[in-house]
Amino acid sequence: MIERYTRAEMGAIWSLESKFQTFLDVELAVMEAQCEMGLVPAEALAEVKAKARFDVKRIDEIEAEVRHDVIAFLTNISENVGEAARFVHMGLTSSDVIDTALALQLLRASQILMRELDRLTEAVVGQARKHKHTVMVGRSHGIHAEPITFGFKMAVWVEELRRHKVRLEQAIEMISVGQMSGPVGTFSNISPEVEERALKHLGLKPAKVSTQIIQRDRHGQFMNTLALIASSLEKFSVEIRHLQRTDVLEAEEPFHAGQKGSSAMPHKRNPVATENISGLARVVRANALAAMENVALWHERDISHSSVERIILPDSTILLDYMMARLAGVIEGLVVYPENMLRNMDVFGGVIFSQAVLLKLVDKGLSREDSYKLVQENAMRAWNKAGGNFRENLKGDERVLKHLTAGEIESCFDPAAYLKNIDYVFERAAI
Repeated sequence: MIERYTRAEMGAIWSLESKFQTFLDVELAVMEAQCEMGLVPAEALAEVKAKARFDVKRIDEIEAEVRHDVIAFLTNISENVGEAARFVHMGLTSSDVIDTALALQLLRASQILMRELDRLTEAVVGQARKHKHTVMVGRSHGIHAEPITFGFKMAVWVEELRRHKVRLEQAIEMISVGQMSGPVGTFSNISPEVEERALKHLGLKPAKVSTQIIQRDRHGQFMNTLALIASSLEKFSVEIRHLQRTDVLEAEEPFHAGQKGSSAMPHKRNPVATENISGLARVVRANALAAMENVALWHERDISHSSVERIILPDSTILLDYMMARLAGVIEGLVVYPENMLRNMDVFGGVIFSQAVLLKLVDKGLSREDSYKLVQENAMRAWNKAGGNFRENLKGDERVLKHLTAGEIESCFDPAAYLKNIDYVFERAAI
């Protein structure tokens, strides 16, 4: 239910109704500023506020003839306002309205994204705290390495999401600008004071220098921030997918009552949500590339960016909103199997404790090279044999027993030694 609500809320920001209402908000803010400066009669402003209405269907009809959406919008407003409409759009060019309205839409979209990012972060924080001491094997190259905890794995994600919050805040700051500077941006028929006053009404800052458009490096940064967040969501999703594999089964997505995994195989519990997120991340990244292609425009303005943005900005904000909401649901309901984590740690008789044995032999006076060779031989004997047991191999190797007692060998297989600084990591990360 939450996922459906957030997607509908985000989608509404990009509807034609919302677009033209934001155009009207911009036009009225300019008139307010001009009225404050004595450039527009107060009665005209009041009349426009009272009568300014638009109809999307009518705008479409006009646009079919004039081939210009802002002119079609202004014509429809004039039809409803009458004489006072001559004060609307005074000194502006179309991009003043379009780009300033776009900034407002992006800000509204960003508020939803920030809310979902906070929800997702809180979900991961909850799992990190819950499983702070849930021991599992760490993996490098997909191969068993040394013990960690599941909470530690989640703590890494928490910090990554917190960095994304900083990035998103910076991206929001970058796109929170508007312009009311007229054709090619030189304020030829409008005052910089009008721009400053109007944008203050709208909660935006003026771009210090703009041409006929807001420069698209700003939007490129915004889109690349969304792409980075999407990439991390994919990273988390890929990890969950690996942990859900039948031969691992250390954690899995929630499987709801009545859910079915396969049309042919009734036993299947597939990681469909995280696979979905992995796929959608590719779309957001591709859209970020399109945003960077929009940076290089001709001279003071062309509109090659406009058609692209009508797709990538709504799609990417809607997608990322959905992805974060869906992953938050997965994390909140994540099923964790500590007993399977312990079982997997003991594959081949605890080969993951090889470094502890190596260091213990070095501590007893054996050279590092000889220690490594001795430990590796026993590990490989376990690895290459079904049911092989590294611990028992060590205890049966006279070369090892010359330096270590059975008790000393056993002490090397205590995961606590690897986890002694987990509390420190959590404290440093304030989790």
